[in-house]
Amino acid sequence: MSTLPIRLENARIIGYSKLQEVGIQDGVIQTIQPMDALSLTPAPQAIDLAGDWLSLGGIDLQINGALGQAFPDLTHTDQAKLQEICQFLWQQGVDGFLPTLVTTSIEKFQQALATLSTQRSQNGKGQAQILGAHLEGPCLNATKRGAHPQEYLQPLSIETLQAVMGPYIDRVRVITLAPELEPSGEAVAWLRSHNIIVSLGHSQATAAEAEAAFEQGASMVTHAFNAMPSLNHRQPGLLAAALMHHQVWCGFIADGQHVDPLMLKLMLQASPEKGLFLVSDALAPLGLPDGVYPWDSRQIEVVAGTARLPDGTLSGTTLSLLAGVQNLVRWNLCSVERAIALGTEAPRRALGLPGLGPEQPACCLLRWRHHPQTQTLKWQRLFPSEDA
Repeated sequence: MSTLPIRLENARIIGYSKLQEVGIQDGVIQTIQPMDALSLTPAPQAIDLAGDWLSLGGIDLQINGALGQAFPDLTHTDQAKLQEICQFLWQQGVDGFLPTLVTTSIEKFQQALATLSTQRSQNGKGQAQILGAHLEGPCLNATKRGAHPQEYLQPLSIETLQAVMGPYIDRVRVITLAPELEPSGEAVAWLRSHNIIVSLGHSQATAAEAEAAFEQGASMVTHAFNAMPSLNHRQPGLLAAALMHHQVWCGFIADGQHVDPLMLKLMLQASPEKGLFLVSDALAPLGLPDGVYPWDSRQIEVVAGTARLPDGTLSGTTLSLLAGVQNLVRWNLCSVERAIALGTEAPRRALGLPGLGPEQPACCLLRWRHHPQTQTLKWQRLFPSEDA
């Protein structure tokens, strides 16, 4: 990118009612101001966005692998593959992600965490940043384990968590657990004392048990609707409690298989200001064609982007995060602005990261164009030369 000043004109930006002008200097955003204000950014180069949307790239808080590599299987010999995945995700419009380690052996948890710890310090331009790890397990309810192998499930206790994370506790950003396995909340409180976000999932928790966990410090829900009790008018369950709690973030998958679009629309309309964010929940075959692939000691079959075990159990998807944003618009579930925010701004806020504003790198900017006649939404890196 040129070090000369650049001015972006007529940009739609999440949270702003008017078209904005964005000033860039030395590859960094300097100013954002309304187009009708006196320009503070003299620039030899001006780019007219003509009312297109502008955002930072996506942040994926739940992604299990890509390009044939499952994150729980990472070893020190996979550094090159991990870097390739970071580059691939950048090309998919993702600025940062939490490699998600699903339930496996304690040895493999620590082996993968060690590999991620080494790679985390090697991020650079043209590749998505590893923001820490998301442990989806092993302290899950066996009755809601889904595709997680039962033989590796563990009781929820501080001792178990210490054994799983070992010396890599500072690399863990989020952990998914079933709170009903340890009602006292000691494990949740211990995790929060180490600045780890506690997400409820793969759980049979009642609404009361979920509310207790939120009071103890849990602040997130993993793939809303999936691997938890269904919404019920007499037994509302974990999700209902989360949607009524103003400080809880709920991740969800928009692939059309994990959750029916009508239920997503219900959740979005019931929570217009709620902390919701998109995840991909993508598996190792992300970026590969449909087919049969190894998955731990088992196999999964991917058909039209949906991955299932041989018994039909839904195990994940191979759709990218921003494909979920596009689906929300194509299905007419929410506004274009909110759809973009759900994949970009919302997950940033859930992690406590800053959104689009001054001092953010311009190489992360995405340009979105909406075609209302077809309800399609297309994106591109605004400065693709930064991919190299």
